Order: sequence, then C-alpha cells, then structure tokens
Amino acid sequence: QVQLVESGGGLVQAGGSLRLSCAASGRTFSSYAMGWFRQAPGKEREFIAAIRWTGGSTYIADSVKGRFAISRDNAKNTVYLQMNSLKPEDTAVYYCAARKGGSYYATPAYDYWGQGTQVTVSS
Repeated sequence: QVQLVESGGGLVQAGGSLRLSCAASGRTFSSYAMGWFRQAPGKEREFIAAIRWTGGSTYIADSVKGRFAISRDNAKNTVYLQMNSLKPEDTAVYYCAARKGGSYYATPAYDYWGQGTQVTVSS
C-alpha cells in the first residue's frame, strides 16, 4: 500500500516562509516523479512543482517560480517544498502526489495522493 504523508503546513504572515515535507512509503519510488499541488476554496487543484526521483529534474509553475523550490532526499524517501515570500493568495491545502508517467503538470497523471496540509498566509 502506497502512503504519502504531508507535514509542515501552518499559519504564516505574508513574506514569511514554510517548508512542506512529503514522506513516501510502501514501494520503490525511483521510477516515479513527485509533485506538489494546491487547492484553494472554490478553485480547481493547481500544479505547483514536480521532481524526478532520479536525475533531479524539476518543474515549477510560473505562479510560484522564484519563490518556491522542490527538492528530495532519496535516502529518506521524502520530498520537500520550500516556500518563500509567501503571499495571502498562496493560502490553500497543499497536496503531495506521485506519478509514473504522463504530464508532470496534469492532476490526472498522478496515481497516488496524500491527505493534504493546510497553508494559511495572513496579510
């Protein structure tokens, strides 16, 4: 059974930083890419970032480029999302996901999802 567990969300003031973690377990993820998505109330789930387990190629949404960064620790089977210069519009539930094929940017391409972690940015 595949499990993805996010942590690190919380309340932060605008301009602050948070680092989200996603711990993966249940199988070997070397052939997967890991992604972060977010969903604000009343909005569709939005791609934020993705990274391949091997090679380290990353993909970042234009909306967060220059502020957010994705990284991984293969030994810990953990993926991170470093979020800097946070804005109130970054408020959302952030989800970690894993995919084996298809577009890095498309929600349906991801096979496994975590339960999400709330990020709230106050102005």
